[in-house]
Amino acid sequence: MNLVERVAAHIQARFSAESSGHDWHHIHRVWKLARKIAVQEGADQEIVELGALVHDIADWKFHDGDDTAGPRAAESLLLQEGADRALVAPVVEIVATISFKGAGVRTEMRTLEGKCVQDADRLDALGAIGIARCFAYGGHAGRQMHDPEVPPVMHATAEAYKAARGTSLNHFYEKLFLLRERMNTSCGRMLAEERHAYMEAFVARFLDEWSGG
Repeated sequence: MNLVERVAAHIQARFSAESSGHDWHHIHRVWKLARKIAVQEGADQEIVELGALVHDIADWKFHDGDDTAGPRAAESLLLQEGADRALVAPVVEIVATISFKGAGVRTEMRTLEGKCVQDADRLDALGAIGIARCFAYGGHAGRQMHDPEVPPVMHATAEAYKAARGTSLNHFYEKLFLLRERMNTSCGRMLAEERHAYMEAFVARFLDEWSGG
């Protein structure tokens, strides 16, 4: 197996039983989307594929808010699998920068490869799959689905975003509805349009049924 295949096998084994929406199937979808975007945008395919495969290797949400856990774990795995340090560096940079950290926080990717992976990850947070993942993670984290008395909060800092314990429905306003405008690539922007519209229709229907409509 080549490097990408070895890393994919490791990640699949590690995340096959995960149940919060950050499982192997999520990573595999991001991997496929990132490859598609990379072809359209002319990015380095190997960096993009590796970045997609390890982007959630140690997400801060599952490591007490530690932003450094993911980059450290990604570097360790890649070196263990024999990757050259010149290849490891841009992949680790993607892992360190990929996460959304609040409505008021910009997480700009420096490289084209990072932009491709970030768009792919954000696309998987949109549409029908994004809706399912939102409620899967909400249940995992013990969050209510919806409380009309709890308004959405546009978090101004990463610290405020990490500390938030809002409802799953508020997450649409606090993050998911913002992602369409934060796509980096033309391919990402195009793919985000329909998924965004689907979510808007879902939330409108959810609120109508919630109120007895």
